[in-house]
Amino acid sequence: MESGQRFETQRLDHLGIVAGISQEIGLIEAIDRQVGPVQRKISCGQAVQAMVLNALGFSSRALYLMPDYLRNKPIDLLIAPGLSAEHFNDDTLGRSLDDLYATGVTELFAKIASQALKVYGIHHQFVHLDSSSFHLHGEYESDDPDTQAISITHGYSRDHRPDLKQVVAQLITSHKSALPVWLEVLSGNSSDKDSFPKSVAAYCKHLGEADKPCFVMDSAGYSADNLKTMKAVFWLTRVPETLAEAQRLVRGTAQEAMLELKPGYIGQEFSLTYAEIQQRWLLVYSEAAFQRELESLKKAQARELAQTEKEWRKLCQPEYQCQADAETAVQRFNQRWKYHRATSQVEPITKCAHPGRPATETEPDIVAYRLIGTVAASAEALETAKKSLGKFIIATNQLDMERLSSQAMLEHYTAQGVSVERGFRFLKDPLFFAHSLFLKKPERIMALVMIMTLSLLIYALAERQLRQTLAENNQTILDQKGKPTQVPTMRWIFQLFEGLDVLTIWQNDQILMRQLLNLRPIHTQILRLFGKPVQNCYFLDP
Repeated sequence: MESGQRFETQRLDHLGIVAGISQEIGLIEAIDRQVGPVQRKISCGQAVQAMVLNALGFSSRALYLMPDYLRNKPIDLLIAPGLSAEHFNDDTLGRSLDDLYATGVTELFAKIASQALKVYGIHHQFVHLDSSSFHLHGEYESDDPDTQAISITHGYSRDHRPDLKQVVAQLITSHKSALPVWLEVLSGNSSDKDSFPKSVAAYCKHLGEADKPCFVMDSAGYSADNLKTMKAVFWLTRVPETLAEAQRLVRGTAQEAMLELKPGYIGQEFSLTYAEIQQRWLLVYSEAAFQRELESLKKAQARELAQTEKEWRKLCQPEYQCQADAETAVQRFNQRWKYHRATSQVEPITKCAHPGRPATETEPDIVAYRLIGTVAASAEALETAKKSLGKFIIATNQLDMERLSSQAMLEHYTAQGVSVERGFRFLKDPLFFAHSLFLKKPERIMALVMIMTLSLLIYALAERQLRQTLAENNQTILDQKGKPTQVPTMRWIFQLFEGLDVLTIWQNDQILMRQLLNLRPIHTQILRLFGKPVQNCYFLDP
């Protein structure tokens, strides 16, 4: 080794893809432009970029360990030249979170997302709206009682942890791509019924004079007040099963009257007016859903039978003062259960008025009554329940069937599972650094949820770009099972890139040479499918 030379290896892995996509959408510049200059070594945008790299590094490393996480990374490639790992300490990151909150997390995220859509030329006619909760531990109090920060409190827990406090994230995502375009961080006790129309109105205001998309949402958005509030936009939503008209259609419409919508689904349309708004309802039946719900019905019936038998034994133990009291007890018992009924008799309890052997002609006195009988499944109740299985209703105020057919209604509604819901599954992945939120200030929690959603945006953009370019070039890559695919997940791509290192040779504190180690043909093929910023992170020649 020549005098003054030293060698250094740093881990790059898949982080060059993350950094390259961030550079393409101008993430650092967009944040710094909105937040403004700060009196710190690193800007707010650079701190956010570091936290996104941490999040998509799937290392489960807390934010205060950021210097340790970045110590063996090529920071000049991934963030900016002239920075070191020690600059990204917890005080700097915390102050950056404060800056994000002060700027406005919803407004800032919306501007970044809009810019990303323009960069990639993405236009959407349908968007999906939904919310999810993130549970937290400990006490959370704001320093400023007049702050507009959220309340971290108990509420309806989608994570089935009602014992923990939570926050609610509300997302609007682009159809099928899981690209988040709008984010609101709400208090833990917020209600979808109240927040959905507000989010629709806020997003439409953000769009300004641009064409408004059709909003797809679940039944929380369907109420008389909400539909009147959203009358200026098109919507597609599930109809609550509690509505009397919905129950009538579900139970009274025969499958023979339905037409095929797509394999496994049949349906029938109805025109009606609800909340003074003319709309189309599509009753859908799915055979696969019917079989799933039938199994659930059988299990629910079995659980209820065990409960009813136990409660019936208790009801038969006491003595009743009159026959009417016993019959009333049976009536109340039968009203409690969905699938079971008691078949009973009221039996008198007799006793002679005087001690000793009664005379032959003496009639004993009735002193009380008791219940005897059995509990069994109600065939009528079960048959009524089965009529609703596998069926649901979706509604829209788009009356033009040329613009939104029955088949398209079903397609766009069921796409909810691969758009916004997929986004929430991503954010709640155990490998995601914010799976267990730990910050103590509500303001910083709001900013951290925004960074989580930015990570989702970059992940989704990378996946969309890769899949689209594979299709355009008629190429495939091998998936986890070794089969060719044009729709790989970025999680799989990230795994493929494990083990890529950057070798740097220094000569008197100057970089003499840099080289990527362990690059294989599959890596080169994938990198050619991305833009120049991603390729530059891996020193790939044109």
